Amino acid sequence: MFDVILYISALILTFVITVVISHKLIPVLKSKKMGQKILEIGPRWHKSKEGTPTMGGIAFICATVIVCILACIAAAVWGNGKEVLPFVYVLLYGVLNGLIGVVDDSAKLRKKQNEGLTARQKYLLQLVAAALFLILIAATDIVNTTLYIPFIGYTLELGIFYYIIALLLLTGMVNSVNLTDGIDGLASSVTLVVGIFFSAAAFFAIQAAPFSTALALLGATLIGGTLGFLVYNFYPARVFMGDTGSLFLGGMVVAGAFLLGNPLIVVVCGIVYICETASVMLQVTYFKLTHGKRLFRMAPIHHHFEQCGWSEVKIVTVFTVVSALFCVLAWFGL
Repeated sequence: MFDVILYISALILTFVITVVISHKLIPVLKSKKMGQKILEIGPRWHKSKEGTPTMGGIAFICATVIVCILACIAAAVWGNGKEVLPFVYVLLYGVLNGLIGVVDDSAKLRKKQNEGLTARQKYLLQLVAAALFLILIAATDIVNTTLYIPFIGYTLELGIFYYIIALLLLTGMVNSVNLTDGIDGLASSVTLVVGIFFSAAAFFAIQAAPFSTALALLGATLIGGTLGFLVYNFYPARVFMGDTGSLFLGGMVVAGAFLLGNPLIVVVCGIVYICETASVMLQVTYFKLTHGKRLFRMAPIHHHFEQCGWSEVKIVTVFTVVSALFCVLAWFGL
């Protein structure tokens, strides 16, 4: 009963707080001229979006932190304090990545271009955040060095190599969500579906039982935060989440998979994120091998479909449906 009440309350509160903060934040971002710069190499029709306020992810980050504090207080009163702690660890990882996004977005605004931190600087900071998260969850026995292989139910004892794979997975997924945030409402909509997946896992997956409360909170805040943000971010977007928001969401999603004790499942439920990254890698590789030819009209792949004439709404709809289908598939890998 506590989990159900906590879940419903957290979802509603995160949604409401995100909407309220976004409503207040957008005019402030506009007044400070914190508008998105559009890459010249991007779709030409995106130039009309230049100047749209960015760093809007601050809204759902603040909402999630507030709800987490309230949840900790409620759990302490009910005597369930320890059950909420794993969510605090996940949120900490999300916030650390969000702060990296703040630094990156601020650098872009300061330079008045769409390039902030260098790739090396950003990845180094992400590695530090991922290492801190792994140290924390290993010290509290949330993970060990055994890697579960979804669908076949096989486990591998990897020893120190587990942490190498974990670091790659943590940083890779964070950047994949970042790449997905390229058109109005895409990252928010796909992550909303992933939030539903974590919610279902919290209440119905046996493997999730030890951390069901934390997973319920994760699902609730992802759903509430992305829904609240979509009020202003769906096409035509009145605000962008920026790297601030996308890196935060990426951190929350991949950290949630570790709570499930099934980190590789994020590759399935997060298939859209994976495809976005894969399209960039394939494009770059093919370009180099063929000395200038392109595999896709533009990468990441959502831009390819834009170039094919798909509207942003159609792309978001199709990608969200694909995400939902793969979340159903991921269910059988729990």
